[in-house]
Amino acid sequence: MDLFTLSMEDKLKKNAPLADRLRPINLEEFVGQAHILGENKFLNRAIKADRISSMILYGPPGVGKTTLAMIIANTTNMKFEKLSAVTSGVKDIREIIKNAEEYLKIYNKRTILFIDEIHRFNKSQQDALLPFVEKGIIILIGATTENPYFEINKALLSRAMVLTLKPLLNKELLKLLNSALSDKERGLGDYNVDIDKEAIDYLIGVSEGDGRIFLNSLEIGVLSTPKEKNGQIKIDLEAIKDSILVKTAKYDKGGDEHYNTTSAFIKSMRGTDPDATLYYLAKMINAGEDPKFIARRIIIAASEDVGNADPNALVVANACFESVRNIGMPEGRIVLAQAAIYVATAPKSNASYLAIDEALEDIRNKRTGEIPEHLQDTHYSGAKDLGSGKGYKYPHDYQDSFVKQNYLPLGYNDKIYYKPTKNGYEKTIKERLDKLLNNYK
Repeated sequence: MDLFTLSMEDKLKKNAPLADRLRPINLEEFVGQAHILGENKFLNRAIKADRISSMILYGPPGVGKTTLAMIIANTTNMKFEKLSAVTSGVKDIREIIKNAEEYLKIYNKRTILFIDEIHRFNKSQQDALLPFVEKGIIILIGATTENPYFEINKALLSRAMVLTLKPLLNKELLKLLNSALSDKERGLGDYNVDIDKEAIDYLIGVSEGDGRIFLNSLEIGVLSTPKEKNGQIKIDLEAIKDSILVKTAKYDKGGDEHYNTTSAFIKSMRGTDPDATLYYLAKMINAGEDPKFIARRIIIAASEDVGNADPNALVVANACFESVRNIGMPEGRIVLAQAAIYVATAPKSNASYLAIDEALEDIRNKRTGEIPEHLQDTHYSGAKDLGSGKGYKYPHDYQDSFVKQNYLPLGYNDKIYYKPTKNGYEKTIKERLDKLLNNYK
């Protein structure tokens, strides 16, 4: 490497964003992920013992996936190669594999191949890695923000550990803050910064566990704030707010956060928690989720989880869908909130949901019973000659419009699918059915 190249690299390093300049170079400097990197935890031990196996690092942005790979590179005696799935293809993979095979033959050492955003590799690109991972020619470390169980080939996944990295905790972000403000060589230690507690709390909240956003937003605030007469830079809440263009909730309509948020929304309605329901509803609305998609989820919950405990919930949910379709957003948020709160606070019963699934199970897996003659159609010539309709009792001819007779096919006579609960209106249904069955035996 010549002096010009060294000078350029030095300039690039100095001008890099704060998060890059403060990137840890060893495990002692690494912040977060104590569940896998804490003292005596598996990955900590594996790195220190230089016994790394193929792994997929899965987690949101800014939690240390690339940094962890670089720490492994600094710690291990193996050769380290890096690719980005955004800019690389099969040709690049083959070139690295060829070099890895030569390196193994000459030095008897394997190569670690780190692939950033590995979920962006298509099936054929992932397949190109498989035989070499299997033979042990390379040790694969893939980083992804997408669920690897959806995005990575099963064959490749079966040969790698999946390690989940979590958003940084508040105390961990505070640790980053202290490091940034005290480090004079790589951080902001020479700037004499005084930051308000309100500003810190807001910065922690807006970062949502993303260390990169946290540090780079802090740097923008410091560099864009004029010094006081005493040379100090005072960072207040407004300064931090002005340093961050938009606070956006983590939400990818095609990824994990979409499905997880939707799941949490439905489960909060089912669990009769209107506040949690509104929180996840707001998150979906803020992310630009299709309001009709949200309304459909409310309809499903109204039938699956409320059912006949409050039949009006389905009416409200359907009215919500029609209203949202007619008026759109932003006013549609009010309708969605009303319907979601109604479903969340309604009495619950999944009896209808369980009943139809049990009936479908019987239809699919058991012999289909013959419809009793007295229930068969009589609206065609010759029906009576076949015995159709014979012996049918017309319920309206009897007291309470009810008469005991067999409606289920032969072999299903004693089957009970619908088992009403004692919740809400379903209690009334149960009492009526019990009364009819007991009074007219």
